[in-house]
Amino acid sequence: MNNKTLIDNLRCIPDFPKKGINFRDVTTLYKNAECMKIMMDELVELYKDKGITKIVGIESRGFILGAALAARLGCGFVMARKPGKLPATVIKESFSKEYGVDTIEMHIDSIEPDDVVLIHDDLLATGGTAKAAYKLVQHFHPKKVFINFIIEITDEGLHGRDEFKGIDLTTLLTI
Repeated sequence: MNNKTLIDNLRCIPDFPKKGINFRDVTTLYKNAECMKIMMDELVELYKDKGITKIVGIESRGFILGAALAARLGCGFVMARKPGKLPATVIKESFSKEYGVDTIEMHIDSIEPDDVVLIHDDLLATGGTAKAAYKLVQHFHPKKVFINFIIEITDEGLHGRDEFKGIDLTTLLTI
C-alpha cells in the first residue's frame, strides 16, 4: 500500500535502541489525525469482509489500532500482554529476541473455536513476537487467523514474513 502521507510522516531514529538499528517510530503516525484516518480506513477496507470476530493486539502498540479497528468492525478485542499484566488464568508463549528471551500471555478464555482472528501489531522485523502471538492463538483452534502490521521492515536484511508462510499477512507500509 505504502501511502505517501504515511511514509512522509514516519520518523526514523538512527542507532536506537543500539548502534546500527534504524528505529521506525510509529508515534509520529499516531499523533497525526490524517495518518490515523488513513490507517484506519485502509485496515477497515482490508478486513471488513473477512468475518473477523476477535482482534488480538500485541502489547503495547498493537493495542492502539487493534482496539480501534475492533470497534469499527464490531468485534471483540483481546490483549496479548507481557507476563504478570493479565489478572485471570493465562497461557503463555516464550520467544527469542536478538537480546534474550521474552514471553507474552493471553487469558485462557480469550478465543473460541468459532472465532476468526486478526492478530495486529505495529511492526514486523524478525517476527518473533508475532510468531509467539500466533502460537498462542493457535492454541484455541480458531476457524481462521489473519495477521497485520502497520510497517514491515525488509531493508535491513530482516525476513520476518518468512515466519508466516501460508498465513494471510498484510502490512500498510513496507520499508
